[in-house]
Amino acid sequence: MLSEKSRPVIAQTIGVVAERIPEITPVFYRSMFEARPDLLDGMFSRANQKNGTQPQALAGSIAMFASHLLHHPDSYPDEVLSRVAHKHASLGLPAEEYPTVHEHLFKAIAADLGDAATPEVVQAWDEVYWLMADALVKLEKGLYAQQANDVMFAPYRVVGKQTVADGVLAFEFEPADGTPMTPAVAGQYVSLQVTVADGLRQPRQFTLVPSDPGHRRIIVREDPQGEVTPVLHRGTVVGDVLEISNPYGDVTLDPDSHGPLVLVSAGIGITPVVAFLDQLVREDPQREVLVLHADRSRAAWPCREQVRDLVSQLPNARLVSWLGAPGEGDHEGRMDVSRMEIPTGAEVFMCGPLEFMQAVRSQLIAAGVPGRAIHYEIFGPDLWMLHDEARTADA
Repeated sequence: MLSEKSRPVIAQTIGVVAERIPEITPVFYRSMFEARPDLLDGMFSRANQKNGTQPQALAGSIAMFASHLLHHPDSYPDEVLSRVAHKHASLGLPAEEYPTVHEHLFKAIAADLGDAATPEVVQAWDEVYWLMADALVKLEKGLYAQQANDVMFAPYRVVGKQTVADGVLAFEFEPADGTPMTPAVAGQYVSLQVTVADGLRQPRQFTLVPSDPGHRRIIVREDPQGEVTPVLHRGTVVGDVLEISNPYGDVTLDPDSHGPLVLVSAGIGITPVVAFLDQLVREDPQREVLVLHADRSRAAWPCREQVRDLVSQLPNARLVSWLGAPGEGDHEGRMDVSRMEIPTGAEVFMCGPLEFMQAVRSQLIAAGVPGRAIHYEIFGPDLWMLHDEARTADA
């Protein structure tokens, strides 16, 4: 809970700080990485620094957290904190690094605000930072404690590499040592560390899809401009050993919910849908499920036959596709869920490019689906949850 001393200071300054934080965070990251270049080796994504998404995510999270404390003084924004904590845990972020972030962030804040960064202002925002940091540390410790081992990354050997669509490969892994494996929940992801061209280790998250017992399996679309996926596609062979985290992620099916389900995806966003469908086949085969997928073509659709096979095993499931190639899908062009009859009381799960999910969500809201019933998974830093006020809307 924010102290009564800090509350009026935060209320008076949140506007200017929220406005300036997007300018402050790039300076903060530059300062931190100059002092601690080791943090770019295996923990922070260099690509997300270059494209600005990581600084934007940090900026949004701090401003959002402060705003929540002002408007809901007796609670924390649990959904956002959970999302951030799972991502941090998948990267192995230790609690000891929060003071490092604090040091460089507040140095950047003071430099940017100048005379406006009075001791009272700095002290109030310092309180906000440590309230948020302490909440995240507590959540992350709990996530670590749930694992079957006490390591952040364990060695896994590549035992399979298979093409599942144009430019998309499936990788199968088995443990390369005796580290116990934590069972994954459908929808969760792991972080992989890959050594890139200049020798740095770079992490990326990939959704786990159904695999043989004792294995991990991921589906990877190559980004020719990226650092990590070209290494996996072109430089990784069967027999290689990679470092893989325990499974994390809170976008999962509620085991106590058995109402209608709508699974929406585009492109490589099909991966959590594959995991959900596999779980439903095993645990809740009578559930009503509507699967909606958009892609460029049949050839580009990852795991297309696997999805069709899983849907065929669910007697109350239906698959509808939107493909760019004429005549290849049920519909042509962009997905338009306004053409679909969404089951009353359905829970919706989405995964795909941000613009795609924003458009689909707007269509679902217009169709009467409550905002609280629409869930999503996003690859990389989550800018949507932090900035889209509609996330909290009920209609």
